[in-house]
Amino acid sequence: MNPTPATGPAPRLTSLSHGGGCGCKIAPGVLSSILQQSPLWPMPSELLVGIETSDDAAVYRLNDEQALIATTDFFMPIVDDPHDFGAIAATNAISDVYAMGGRPIMALALVGMPINTLPLETIGAILRGGQDACARAGIPVAGGHSIDSIEPIYGLAVMGIVHPQNIRRNREARPGDVLVLGKPLGVGVLSAALKKEKLDAPGYRRMIENATQLNTPGPLLAALPGVHAMTDVTGFGLFGHALEMCRGAGLSARIQAASVPLLDDVRELAAQGLITGASARNWASYGQDVDLRKPDPITQALFTDPQTSGGLLVSCAPGSVEAVLEIFRDEGFAHARVIGQMQEGPARVTLD
Repeated sequence: MNPTPATGPAPRLTSLSHGGGCGCKIAPGVLSSILQQSPLWPMPSELLVGIETSDDAAVYRLNDEQALIATTDFFMPIVDDPHDFGAIAATNAISDVYAMGGRPIMALALVGMPINTLPLETIGAILRGGQDACARAGIPVAGGHSIDSIEPIYGLAVMGIVHPQNIRRNREARPGDVLVLGKPLGVGVLSAALKKEKLDAPGYRRMIENATQLNTPGPLLAALPGVHAMTDVTGFGLFGHALEMCRGAGLSARIQAASVPLLDDVRELAAQGLITGASARNWASYGQDVDLRKPDPITQALFTDPQTSGGLLVSCAPGSVEAVLEIFRDEGFAHARVIGQMQEGPARVTLD
């Protein structure tokens, strides 16, 4: 039988999902165990970036001047407003193309919706939110696929183009590189506060503005020879994605806690216990590779906080820092900050 479309008042989107945004990700330790059970097949020489270093997207060389970037990302609602949910999910999916140094060219929608629970108007608003984010990125939603599912799910498969010389992997940081973070942390904390109805209107606006800001500096940063590695900070938190950079390059990272930008009020909200379950799962997966010089559960929660459509994390030569910060500022990223440095040593993160 075909499901009957829902009628009447729409339920809160976040009430229909067991987790929201990038906090839905499978914990990194569990994911690693799953992937280890998958056979490794021979990769074609044209595949410039695959699964070997947990990079942000796959990259396939088309010719000497062009490489195709392919990525996908989808999740369950992090907010109740359907348009905002769609816009956040689409922005997050597009970010992986920017993080590889590329320019997005088109997207396909991935849609799973409880048709007998959500009104069709609500589902339509989710799709419009995604389309609006794609329009801001200058790309069409050229197709997609939909299913009837128990929980609402929305995201995109996104394709992009990059010059092979401008690909910025997460594994090519160098000793002495400076780390720059493009967006403040705290979206996961704000989402936890929202779900418990303890987030005020200004806090909600800050959350939406941060989560729907496209990471447009990516291709501009990739054009700088002094930018060696790049990734975006999403579901595994700052520590998790910095560790991926460390493991790929065989280096250590030293981060200054006081230099890391935070969204307003997130420390206070975290102190009230408004923390996502994903934060604890993240720490359980990789905490053994993080040195907290001043152990503090709130700081630990903030730096493992899953970021939905978080900022770019850039590893660059010291002489390129001002150019990197200028690009961020020119693209509207006023909170971009130098947060640390890469150095020789085992693949670990130290927080000073």
